[in-house]
Amino acid sequence: MSTTNLPLPSHDGAPLLRRLPFLVWDKLSLYIPALLMLLLALASFLLLQATPEPVAPPAPRAISSEPDNFMQGFSVRNFNADGSLRSEVFGTEARHHPDTGNTVIDQARIRAFNDRRQLTTATAQQITANAAGDVFILEKDAVVVRQAGRADDGSVIPRMEFHGDYLRVTLKPDHLSSDRPVLLIRGQDQLVSQRLDFDGDQRVADMEGAVRVQFAPRP
Repeated sequence: MSTTNLPLPSHDGAPLLRRLPFLVWDKLSLYIPALLMLLLALASFLLLQATPEPVAPPAPRAISSEPDNFMQGFSVRNFNADGSLRSEVFGTEARHHPDTGNTVIDQARIRAFNDRRQLTTATAQQITANAAGDVFILEKDAVVVRQAGRADDGSVIPRMEFHGDYLRVTLKPDHLSSDRPVLLIRGQDQLVSQRLDFDGDQRVADMEGAVRVQFAPRP
């Protein structure tokens, strides 16, 4: 009786099975950076979705043109740096407008001094003064009177009057203008023009339009 020798099972597959997890990990490790970047992007997207939108700052409020301050039966003074009086304003009522900084004065009177301390007075039914107090708009029955004085060279500066429905006066530089008819009285002479530009520092009057002149008799 002969005995047939059967082949023993092979153990060559055992090492492969043991290396399989490592082989799979090696393959997966190639994609780990990409997976991490994908997860990071996804987390950032979810965070942005969960973050509330910033609250928009409120739109700036328009400054009202309605008066915010009133004065009645008042006087206001402005002074030069050396303490001398530059101008003084009187009125029955004043209204300050915050959008322009201007003050509108009813039944107004103004006293102002230039650098030579020559006095100028002004009256009108309504005067609008800027915030700095050096520009005045005179409307309705406007009259500006510059008292006589002397120039730096000692020559006499005659008394002058300006009459009109609209006069714009500035203190520095010394200037008076109007784009409406103006009556200018210089000493005893009278001049009427449709427009006027007067440089007080140079004492030069530029008159335009139909100009009429009436000279007083000279002795």
